[in-house]
Parts: sequence; C-alpha cells; structure tokens
Amino acid sequence: MAIGTLEDVRQREGVGFAPYANSLEHLLAGLAYVDLRVRWAVARARASGLNPDDEFRGLYISEAQVDSLLGQETVAGLWPSGNGHGGPAAVQEGWGPLLAKARAEWQARTQAGRETGCPMLLDRLIHDFDLTPPEVDALLISLAPEIDPRYERLFAYLQDDITRKRPSVDLVLNLLTQSFQEKLWLRRLFTDEGPLIQSRLLIRFSDNSSRDPTLLAQYLRPARRVVEHLLGHPGLDSRLVNSTEVIPLAVTSPSPRLAAELVGRLLRAAAGQPFFSFLGGYGVGKREAALMIAQAAGQPLFVTDLAALASSPTGLDDGLPLLLREGRLWGATLYLTGWDAILNDERPPRRLFQQLLDYPHTVIVAGEVVWQPADSPRDRLVLRVEFDAPDYDGRLRVWQHYLGESQPQLELAAVANQFHFTPGQIEDVVATARDLAQWRGEALAEEHLFAASRAHSNQKLATLATKIAPRYQWPDIVLPSDTLQQLKEMVNTVRQRPVVYGQWGFERKLALGKGLNALFAGESGTGKTMAADIMAGELGLDLYKVDLSTLVSKYIGETEKNLNRIFTEAATSNAILFFDEADAIFGKRSEVKDSHDRYANIEISYLLQRMEAYDGVVILATNMRSNLDDAFTRRLHFIVEFPFPEATDRERIWRVNFPPETPLAAGVDFKLLAQRFRLAGGNIRNIILAAAFGAAEDGQMVSMPHLLHAARREYQKMGRLLDETLFAV
Repeated sequence: MAIGTLEDVRQREGVGFAPYANSLEHLLAGLAYVDLRVRWAVARARASGLNPDDEFRGLYISEAQVDSLLGQETVAGLWPSGNGHGGPAAVQEGWGPLLAKARAEWQARTQAGRETGCPMLLDRLIHDFDLTPPEVDALLISLAPEIDPRYERLFAYLQDDITRKRPSVDLVLNLLTQSFQEKLWLRRLFTDEGPLIQSRLLIRFSDNSSRDPTLLAQYLRPARRVVEHLLGHPGLDSRLVNSTEVIPLAVTSPSPRLAAELVGRLLRAAAGQPFFSFLGGYGVGKREAALMIAQAAGQPLFVTDLAALASSPTGLDDGLPLLLREGRLWGATLYLTGWDAILNDERPPRRLFQQLLDYPHTVIVAGEVVWQPADSPRDRLVLRVEFDAPDYDGRLRVWQHYLGESQPQLELAAVANQFHFTPGQIEDVVATARDLAQWRGEALAEEHLFAASRAHSNQKLATLATKIAPRYQWPDIVLPSDTLQQLKEMVNTVRQRPVVYGQWGFERKLALGKGLNALFAGESGTGKTMAADIMAGELGLDLYKVDLSTLVSKYIGETEKNLNRIFTEAATSNAILFFDEADAIFGKRSEVKDSHDRYANIEISYLLQRMEAYDGVVILATNMRSNLDDAFTRRLHFIVEFPFPEATDRERIWRVNFPPETPLAAGVDFKLLAQRFRLAGGNIRNIILAAAFGAAEDGQMVSMPHLLHAARREYQKMGRLLDETLFAV
C-alpha cells in the first residue's frame, strides 16, 4: 500500500495538530513528508528531460542528455534545481512552502504526542542519536523502500537506471536540497565520520561494479535492526548475541551482596549519568549494583563481555558501534565486563573511551585492574567504585541469608571465618552443599558446607603445589606437650580471628599481618608435615605443600615470579600453604658483597612481603633454625621446634603407627625397638610399613623378625653403618 501524501493523512485525521495515536502512525507521517520530497524530485526530473516512455532509458545516454550536461556550469545531478544551473525555474514554485508546511505540521503533531505521552520510537531515536533535520530526512528517505516497495522503482527512475533501486548518496543529497552549495556541505553527513554512518543507523555500500566508487555513487540503506526497531519489533543485532545479554526493566529486591550505604551512594551518583568504573572480583555485587542503577533509571540493562566481543568475528572496532547503536535504540544502561582485557598500560584505547563517553545513558565498566582516564577531553564524571570482599560479619550475614530456614540449625562461625568468599561465591557454595546433602540422602550440615567450600576454592593452586588431603588427627602425632600446645594455639588463633580482629577492633590497628605465619623447625621425619596436615583437618581447609627448592632460580627475578604465581593463586584458594625445604631461600641474610648477594636478599624480602599480605595460614619448614636472623623471626607469629624424639616418645610413635586391624605377634617389644633404634617418626613409619608387607608375603602376623629386618633395610637406605647386633632377635 502506498504511503500517500501528508495532505492525505491530514484529511483522514481532520484539521488541526492532533497528537499521533501510536508510534507507527508517527513513522508513516514522517514517510509521508518524505513522499512529498520524492514527488518534488520526480517533477524536477521530468522538467529536466527524463522521458518515462523511453523503454531503453537507463541503458544508454542520449545525445540530448550529453548536450544538456555540457550546457550546465557545474555538475548538479541528473535533474538541475533550476536555481541558475539550468532547467525550468517554474517547477520550483510552490514546492518550498509546501515542504516547509508539511515538516512544521509533522513536528507540531510530534510535540503534541510527546505531551500526551505517546511512545513514538522514531522520535526517541531522533532524540537519543541527536539527529539534525537533514539527518532525519536522509534516514527516512533510505527507510522508504523497506516500508513500501514502490519507492524502489521511483528511485530507479530518478537515478535513470532500472538496476539502482536503493537511493545513492547523490540521490539523497538531491532530495535534501535544491542548492548545489548546500549539497556539497551536506555530503559530510554520509562520510565514515558522519553520525548516520558512524552510529550504524545507515549502511553505505556499493554494487561491486567499481573497485573504488566515489562517495556519491555509493548507496544507502538503513540497518536491518533499525528498521525492525522502528516497526516495533524489539530484538538485538545477531552479531552481538554471543557477547551481550539484555536484562529487561524489572523491579528487583535489594541484593544481600550490597551494603545499603553503598547502594545509596551509587543511586545518588547515578542521577548525573556518570561513567562508572567498578573494581572487584567475582561475586562482590558489581552486576547487582548495575542492575539497581538501571532499574532506578527506568532502563533495561545491557551486559556485554568486551573480551568475548573482541574475539568474535565482528571484533571490537565494529562491534562497539553496533552495541552503542543497540543501546540507544533500547534506551539502555550499559554494563561492560572484561574491561581489563582492552586496557593498554592501564589505559583504555582513546577512541573507544571517547565513544563510550558520548553515549547518552549511564555506562558501567567492570574489572579488577585499577586504571585512570588520561589524555581524553571529557565533560562527564568518571567515578571509580571499589567493591571489597565482605569482612567476617558481612560473610556471616550472607551465609545466613542464602541458607534461609536451614540457618538456625547450622553453626556458621567457622565456615564464615575460614573461607574468605565473596557473596556470589557463598551463594554458589550453598547450592553445592545442598546438592551434596541431597546426593548423600542427609540433612544439610556443617560438613557439607565445608566440603562445598573447599570445592569452590581456587583449584588452580594444585598445578603449582601438591594438594594433601588431611588424614591425621591429634592422637596420631607424638610430640612434647609444649610443642603440641603450640600447634593447638595456632589453630585457636585462626578460629578466634573474628573476635580479636572484628569485635575487639584489632583489624583497624593492622594494615598487614592479619594472616598467620609460622615456622616449623626440626630434622626430617620429626612431624612437621603431619602437624600441618592435622591443622588443616581441624580447620576444614585444604593443605598445599610447596617445595621451595623447586621455585628458587639462578636467574635474577625468576624466583620472585614463581613465588608471585603461588601467592596469587593462593589468595582465592582459602588454603594452608606449607613451604617445605625453606632453607633453599631464607638462610641467614648475608652482607652484600656482590649483585648475587643483593638479589638473594631481595628474594627473602619478597617472600616476607607476600607472607604478610596473605590472609591465610603460611607455614615454613626448615631443618636449620639457626640460619634465620632477628628481622625475619619478628615477622613470624609462631616458631615451633620439632625435637628429635627421645626413647619414650619413640615408643609411642611405634605404637600409634600400627593400625588396630594389623595382626601383631605376641613377642613384639615396642620399648626395645625404641631404645635400640634412634630414629625419627618418618623412619619408624617406613619400617612399620615394610615389616607389614614382609609379614603379608610370609602369611604371618607382624613379628620382631619382620620389624628388625625392615629396620636393617632402613639403615641401609639412610647410609648408616650397620651394627648387626642391633638387628639380632
């Protein structure tokens, strides 16, 4: 159906400037105004000699046309305007006032529609993209063939070529003005920097018949998403669907991930539509804050992963203008994740940043790297908002919220204290704990929460260190009572952190050192690793054993890089770090005599700094405490000596290392074994295990001959001189 003239529309609506009834009526009225321009152009073309009855028109250029073109002072197009460049001036009479009157009426009724609250999509597009009247007319001219196919034939007629059914830049310019000088000025609208092209409202293309067509010879069409949007069909450009999620406007309840005070500050700041930079890790509430800002503004939220967009076939350079166009069409708040991936020297690309600053609605970028805008002129506020992980009290409240009705029956203090999770991680852990309890057919309990918490802690640390599953308990270790008491005091220190640091205010007094750093000193086999194992089990934490000797490098700076990787991964692992063979790095710091001494000391200092910054438990194991200087020991919370066991302790070690199920011969004398063999606990365990295998092979109970034979093999392995009297029954 033809659109008709604006006069036809007026006759249907009656005299006066009544508001439009809906968005489509407003759009069709705008196209009716454009229809007048097309009619005017047809009149000008006919007056300039285009013969509609010539069946070969558009396939050749006649001699008369050549003479007409040569007679013109300037190149003014196929049909001159009649303003001094050729052609009858009479054709212009009446068209100017008619076009002005039609536009004035369209604008008046548009204003009336705004006042009555009529939702007019084209009017909102004009406002959000800040289009000028010529830009609006150009958009409508390009849109006409998408609404009514008769314009394809009209444009082919006006361009004197039956194959040219889309308006060229030259045709659109001729439809916009009758002044050649103004035409030269308006051509800037269709360059790459012009708002219509840059914002991807219009697509400029060629017919591929020329490798390098001029700007005027290229064609224009509206982006397909723009057409569908103006016709009231919401959607998203298909090139963005894998990187962008559209969250419609909805009323949401306050999120437990956000403090009320932070929400208030954000909403007050958002009233000025600033550029927000959200900093924080996973689950700290950045997305929830963005959703609340969009909700307060009455807008949908676009959530776009910039890293995914950059790696898509569309790419960031083409994808960002598409995103900004879609955001304007929807009137959306933008929430852009993956911001860190596009930073260069902690700065965003200048052109990209400027495009985001020009976006008319709130823009929020989210990452973890601190950055600052530089060398970019702007009138818009750039506000950095840091989302910190909650403290113990905050974590406890989040646990209570997500556990709901299950919470009163659960003791949450330990899990809230020992796992430094963000609110999002806590929500994930609770879901996993419920799944685990359901699978086991049990009621939700603390053990499920601890198991799920360990599962959700960073598991990448296992690629850099050895994960040890705790299997020992206090009765399994044999130590002097004072040493054992020190270990229990360490466990209690971790458990009581919420009271001391939180309720008693010590957290305000300490910038660093809120974790627990300890040194275990003693010979091999005296129980250092077992003690760490028991502590991990008591606290419900994973234990990772790191061999420091494998991290130390002769190349300057490599040791620090290796340590950095360990502590970076450990920061989100909620684990106990057990550094074995610590002698490899922190012997007594020496006087600096050459560059190697200086860098060796730097390695030690770096280790101390990372230990102090780590909020968890770090245990260093060494065989030589004497090599530590005073400055080092001052930074440790505990130094636990693991003495070589005396005969009475060795006897206990022999006894406790036999499982109850092991068949023992009546003649096994643990006291004799303890007195005869001066060995550490690790060696004793080796002997017991070897004796058990020997007895199993013989089909007998474990007896003294098996134990003495195994002891002889252990001595051989250790390189000790063999006194055969020790191994006699």
